[in-house]
Amino acid sequence: MTQPLLIAADTILTGFDRDGEPILLENAALVIRDGLIADAGTAAAMRRKHPDTDQTGGAGTAIIPGLINAHHHVGVTPFQMGAQDQPLELWFAERLRMRDVPPDLDTLYSGFEMVASGVTTVQHLHSRAPGDVAAVLDRANQIIGAYDRLGMRVSYSFAMRDQNRILYDDDQVFLDLLPAAMRPIAARYLAGFGLNLDDQAQVFHELRKTYRDKDRVAVQIAPANLHWLSDAGLEMAARLHDATGAPMHMHLLETPYQRDYAARRGRGSAVEQIDRFGLLGPDLTIGHGVWLDHDDLALCRRKGVCLCHNCSSNLRLKSGTADLNAFLAAGLPVALGIDEAGINDDRDMLQEMRLALTLHRPAGHDAPAPTAAQILRMATQHGAATTPFRNRIGGLAVGQAADLVVLDWNRVTYPWQDPRTGFADVLLRRAKSDAVLQVLVAGRRIFVDGAFVTVDHKQQLDRLRQWHLRPRTKTDDEIAELADTALDLVRGYYGTWR
Repeated sequence: MTQPLLIAADTILTGFDRDGEPILLENAALVIRDGLIADAGTAAAMRRKHPDTDQTGGAGTAIIPGLINAHHHVGVTPFQMGAQDQPLELWFAERLRMRDVPPDLDTLYSGFEMVASGVTTVQHLHSRAPGDVAAVLDRANQIIGAYDRLGMRVSYSFAMRDQNRILYDDDQVFLDLLPAAMRPIAARYLAGFGLNLDDQAQVFHELRKTYRDKDRVAVQIAPANLHWLSDAGLEMAARLHDATGAPMHMHLLETPYQRDYAARRGRGSAVEQIDRFGLLGPDLTIGHGVWLDHDDLALCRRKGVCLCHNCSSNLRLKSGTADLNAFLAAGLPVALGIDEAGINDDRDMLQEMRLALTLHRPAGHDAPAPTAAQILRMATQHGAATTPFRNRIGGLAVGQAADLVVLDWNRVTYPWQDPRTGFADVLLRRAKSDAVLQVLVAGRRIFVDGAFVTVDHKQQLDRLRQWHLRPRTKTDDEIAELADTALDLVRGYYGTWR
């Protein structure tokens, strides 16, 4: 239990009204008690009402709800480990060269970057976990434990998949493409990621049981993608959801090849196919969705589906530019995710918001474009809707969790900003991570004046560097050679699709 705290600011964004407009309190304060927003109002009124409460904040600052990275995978980026940006299907081959970083160090690395840019909650989609059930659980616990040490809120899921690990085709097709000498190496690698569906369901249930009483940890379901799941896998995901009510997050229609795969699999579009298994609904978030068409969006709207826009990732992996304006016009809740890494190869959520705001401004005086308020809502309220925490986070109304960011508004606006410009517009255009003064999660300070409260930032980065400096193993070199060989073979395979 934390001490009650009164935190004041010139401006506090508490949420959004029915029309999506920011709800702002001026010269205001929040009172935090037991990790929740206990009271809110003008700073003068709050000080009179709560005279014995510790106080912080004040003039020259602004407070916003904690930002939510609604789609995240790894810490040390693929680019850092030698995997060049490629079209997604080729990138899967490039990623083979990535070494297996210790999960705690890997998680802390990206966690540092997220928190420093105002992220308080992360949707961690764990897609690379070799070994048996015990090994996968151990890795998951290390990841969740790292977020807990840092103080972040995490929605964790282990991505369910049971087929087509390299190509959008049977694993044997990939093995047959390789030179004979490399097939045993590739087969051993693929076998390491061979948990059957029952084992994957066990991982989900064990983690839910372990973390059911943890305020800042939730576990959800992640059916990985249509091409990565057999009909039996899709049925399993639906059964897990029906039995537990846990939300789901699913990659879908990220590239045109995934759209073509759905056509080859048959029986409708990718969205129609997963709907046959009962996956569409308010508890499902579709990640990416770059190639959703008008009919797909209409079906998603009828079913109440959420979307997650991954702007940087779509650009870096040549997946296409999602029609964010169509998403918003359809009335769908849209969250924002940084995915593997942003346009600067880091996890800067302020930068990701700015990119999403700027990219989706097509030519023409009357062409639709997102507003700053819409993007900010994506990174807060709508991001919350994609997690099991839902209405507990994403805003700062009384009764919600005290997950918030204190910004140095003087720094944001220095040396001058026209005061007539709206708060959300100024935040989206001008706020950088150096303006983040404090980050609180459940009322607890986890980042203050550029320093992490609970973890030694430099010490952990030094540990990570030393790990990467260790000598390469024979397996490391074999897998790197496999990646080099596979790249052209995978390119040739997809060349037969057109």
